[in-house]
Amino acid sequence: MSEFAIAGIAGNRGRNLRRIAATEPGDADVAVVVAASEDAPVLDADEFADTPTVVVERDEGESRESHEERLLDAIEGYDVDLVCLDGFMRVLTETFLDAAPTTLNVHPSLLPAFPGTDAHEQVLDAGVSVTGATVHVVTEELDGGPIVTQESVPVFPDDDADALKRRVLEDAEFAAYPRAVEWFATGDAAYENGTLTVDADEPGDFPTRRTVTEDKEDELRYGENPHQDAAVYRNRKSDEPSVVAADQLNEGAKGLSYNNYNDADGALDLIKEFDEPAAAVIKHTNPAGCATADTLAEAYEAALATDPMSAFGGIVALNRTCDAETAELVVDSFKEVVVAPGYTDDALSVLTSKKNLRVLDVGGDELGPGDVTERFTENDLVGGRLVQERDTWAPTEDDLEVVTDAEPTGEQVEAMLFAWKVLKHVKSNGVLFADGTETVGVGMGQVSRVDAVRLAAMKAEEHAEGKSADGAVMASDAFFPFPDGIEEAADAGISAVIQPGGSVNDDDVIEAANEEGIAMVFTGRRTFRHS
Repeated sequence: MSEFAIAGIAGNRGRNLRRIAATEPGDADVAVVVAASEDAPVLDADEFADTPTVVVERDEGESRESHEERLLDAIEGYDVDLVCLDGFMRVLTETFLDAAPTTLNVHPSLLPAFPGTDAHEQVLDAGVSVTGATVHVVTEELDGGPIVTQESVPVFPDDDADALKRRVLEDAEFAAYPRAVEWFATGDAAYENGTLTVDADEPGDFPTRRTVTEDKEDELRYGENPHQDAAVYRNRKSDEPSVVAADQLNEGAKGLSYNNYNDADGALDLIKEFDEPAAAVIKHTNPAGCATADTLAEAYEAALATDPMSAFGGIVALNRTCDAETAELVVDSFKEVVVAPGYTDDALSVLTSKKNLRVLDVGGDELGPGDVTERFTENDLVGGRLVQERDTWAPTEDDLEVVTDAEPTGEQVEAMLFAWKVLKHVKSNGVLFADGTETVGVGMGQVSRVDAVRLAAMKAEEHAEGKSADGAVMASDAFFPFPDGIEEAADAGISAVIQPGGSVNDDDVIEAANEEGIAMVFTGRRTFRHS
């Protein structure tokens, strides 16, 4: 038997109890199920096929106290730590409550609003826009015990009681009740001497509970593939320049697709790395090229020249107001989207002449590191969500540890620091070649690091226009586990390397660099990117 045992008392289907049994919050176990009638569907639930079940009906004319004593008899012997009610439509008296462990119930509204048996009808009559579920300690007061936790859901204009009941059950009760059980099972919640204490519900950067409110901005033509439906949602609390909040300036052009949003977001994120005029071309969320220069047009030309073939049909991001010269370069080959902090009238005239080039304006005159204000990034999983701080760190010259006999030159250091900023936006395993402040070759998304080097070298040799890996620097998003990556880089003509270091074979890798006459620095931090 589990160390933390639950007795469930159900009046009907026991869907919340079944949810608790299936998810075992805090490793809690439903040790016994008590049904209020012999025809209660909970008795036939698959989740309780191996769980003792007992029927304790209240006989006609039987007092509440007598019935409650029989309920206590039914759970006796199971060493119960917590009692969970589910659809048990009776007010318990001190006969049960004084003798039983802490008893919880879930109510289908945000108490203290809308107590009683017709909560959904009350919600609809009141015209509120939000309702939810409340898990509370059971006392002799109807729906009046101390609140353990709550979960909210929206109320939509066309809701009826049945639709609202389903949403509250599946989106609120199924979240709140297991959470409350887990807190009691782990000791983060307790009810003693009439006082409820909850230590788990803590705020902070990663709070115990997260409430995410987003509004649907648009329904998309389809998702990643035409057979997938999709929509984009907007977080109205965010002030950071974003693709979601951007104005599309060419009216009549088709809207952004799911993939356009992903790629444009990645492109915009990349060019915020730089204080200098910067341009990037993104394809499938990876940089096909990026550069900074004295002018935006020069930056775009250098970025495009990294891999013009892969840039076809890509996304262009600029961190300065787009001028006509840059616009003429952008429309010279097929692009899906261009995003920038503004456009001159002449630039807009050039760009909007292309029927299906979507032109997005994120506002302002220029973008840079100071515009990165959202601290966290998220990735949805089936059944959950990953949340982490954004990788805003980039090394300065003072952060670099020279580990080879050869010292990097000032030009190489500048190129390495630029390469690292771009590499942060390359899918791992990622390797990037750069010359000055422009990319030369990008090796992205490889399952071995040496293959990422080979891919970057191939891109530089076969796809780059007017560029060469000869004399360029190489950046790697994680350490080289073996010397082969350095040897391949040397064959491509790489003159200096920036990498995190930290491999058990660092000495062998450093030796290989020394043998090739390559300058190498360690940053002490890696920059993986998996989504």
